[in-house]
Amino acid sequence: MRDPFGKSGRSKTRNRLLEIDSWIDSSLYNLFSNASDRWEAVTIFFRRFRVTGFKKFMVEIVDEGITLGLVGLVMLSALAMPAFEETNKDWRANADYAVTMLDRYGKEIGRRGIRQTDSEEIDKLPDHFVKAVLATEDRRFFSHWGIDLFGLSRAMLENVRANDVVQGGSTITQQLAKNLFLTNERTIERKIKEAFLSLWLEANLSKKEILKLYLDRAYMGGGNFGVTAAAQYYFGKQVKDISLAEAAMLAGLYKAPTRYAPHINLPAARARANEVLTNMVQAGFLTEGQVIAARRKPASIIERNDGEGPNYFMDAAFEEVKKLALRFPTRTFIAKTTVDPDLQKAADDAIESSLRQYGKQYHAGEGAMVVIDHEGAVRAIVGGRDYGESQFNRATLSRRQPGSSFKPFVYASSIENFGYDEHTPVTDGPICIGRWCPHNYSGGYRGRMDFTTALVKSYNTVPPKLYIGGYNDLKGLGGERIEETSRKMGITSPMVLNPPMVLGANGLTPYEMATAYGTFMTGGTKLDSHMITQITDSQGNVLYDYKRDRAPVEQALSERTVTAMNRMLAQIPEWGTARRAALEGIRAAGKTGTTSAYRDAWFVGFTGNYVASVWFGNDDYTSTNRMTGGSIPAMTWQKFMTYAHHNIDLLPIPYIDDPLPGAEVANANKPSARSQDAELPTPKPKTLSNEAEETLRQLERKLRNAPPVSSNQVVASRNAAAGSLVSSR
Repeated sequence: MRDPFGKSGRSKTRNRLLEIDSWIDSSLYNLFSNASDRWEAVTIFFRRFRVTGFKKFMVEIVDEGITLGLVGLVMLSALAMPAFEETNKDWRANADYAVTMLDRYGKEIGRRGIRQTDSEEIDKLPDHFVKAVLATEDRRFFSHWGIDLFGLSRAMLENVRANDVVQGGSTITQQLAKNLFLTNERTIERKIKEAFLSLWLEANLSKKEILKLYLDRAYMGGGNFGVTAAAQYYFGKQVKDISLAEAAMLAGLYKAPTRYAPHINLPAARARANEVLTNMVQAGFLTEGQVIAARRKPASIIERNDGEGPNYFMDAAFEEVKKLALRFPTRTFIAKTTVDPDLQKAADDAIESSLRQYGKQYHAGEGAMVVIDHEGAVRAIVGGRDYGESQFNRATLSRRQPGSSFKPFVYASSIENFGYDEHTPVTDGPICIGRWCPHNYSGGYRGRMDFTTALVKSYNTVPPKLYIGGYNDLKGLGGERIEETSRKMGITSPMVLNPPMVLGANGLTPYEMATAYGTFMTGGTKLDSHMITQITDSQGNVLYDYKRDRAPVEQALSERTVTAMNRMLAQIPEWGTARRAALEGIRAAGKTGTTSAYRDAWFVGFTGNYVASVWFGNDDYTSTNRMTGGSIPAMTWQKFMTYAHHNIDLLPIPYIDDPLPGAEVANANKPSARSQDAELPTPKPKTLSNEAEETLRQLERKLRNAPPVSSNQVVASRNAAAGSLVSSR
């Protein structure tokens, strides 16, 4: 019989669980009780610091400031990460190539590579040169940590007083950070990166190392990078041997090397050098008596007839040379390029004259242009308004939204994939894809029309319908087909595949836009755009020849697609959005582009001979004053193309059978003086002979160096002329 008073195993287990539950309850109670006591003790302690009234208001302000400061610090840290990623590359390395550049006719136009020459150590440089640079560029260089808040405040105050930008607040460290890692685009993101990289440089390099890198890497005009190359180029001597006057002239180049380059404008360079001497006196580095001799006898330079070369073109060509040169053991080359000096000058003049005439009116500060002939030879590149002010090549590096100038890729893709043509019916009417509801530039809708009218008048509702399909029984393209067509034609930039892409929402460069439109000019084959036709070594051995080594021809579009596209594009300058681009007696085709908020304006067009893309806008992405692709870009394109087609054989646009009235007569009356083949040494068209040009240059130099004429001399000269006239009668 079981003992009724005995403890069973089940009872023991139950009791054990009760003990554990009791322990947990008591432990939690003690924990919260002790925490409450500690919190009360902390509260009592901090009551000693309680403030009221005005003190409380100030404490709240400080508290909010600390909170906002911490939030800002986190945000700045997030922005700094992309900046610090730039330091992972081999930023100390200089290009070890020595490349002499020739134009399409074999004339030297400049050099790249070893003309970026490292200078002597800072301690071995002339003391007056270092002082001239510091007095002009950054007087507190050895006192700040990369960012000079005092100098920035002073510069802002002076700019406000002058109501203009008369002083810059960037330190030498900031300028070096920009030269080493960044571009010249004026954006807030770039300035933030520049600030962080300046602090990074100060933390990782000594002041002397920073100053030496700055003197080695800054552009000094004439295609020279670095003070050593500049001293040799302008004065024919080592930098350690330059005088005070020469040092002042070199130091004055850092602000605007193209404007103050002595081989371009010696009087301006001497005036700038005089300002540098004044800066040295104001900074306390020299006395007025020590600079008198340099003022009285300014620096003179070696006589040079060469001006500023096509620097933006040479920078891009140098990158192409470096890619081609990887297969060769040597590092010294002579590269024959495709640049045409006359067309390059015409392109530069077209961009500059348009900005000078219309820039303020339209609030546009920069422009770019790329010109390519029907064989793919790049004849001109304009990467910006002033290479000395900004070496950032907007033609090859800046990705800007092309707006409606992207629409031809959409129409071409639709025709290529689904067999449509220029007569395919579409409807201009309301459309919304999610929350995106595109509208026409002029407002309203025009109803039923065909492909030609939709593209010529640039209606914005049709390309989205081609993207999604379902309208007028149209099939939907989707982003993949549009991207595939664009890639075949020469677009290389990354693309976001979404509905807004059909209206040019992706950033593209003028260079790739010109290349892609070249497919229409060639009749469907991808335009093999290139800047180098031949590379030889120093002994004259041919290492690369474009005609021999070029890639096989690629068919990008079918004949049927190009026929329809060219028929549509040729009507845009006639009765569409690009009437200001129409050429007298020459068939032209192309498309305008204007982005939202008027940030970018484009015209990309072609004839049978050339394709050219033109872009205008602002580096800081600010809006223009309602500038459209049919205004300045179209007029600039028309001005350049009018010049480019003088004295050449006019080639027809493929599959355009109806030339403009009078085109045959105009073509017959034009002698063929410029060959389209870059390899033939055909003489370039000139209005003056070489001897006449040289005579004019000598006359210009004499006039510049001539002493000023006094008012008494002018009066005497007039009297003598009047007496001579009376006697002749």
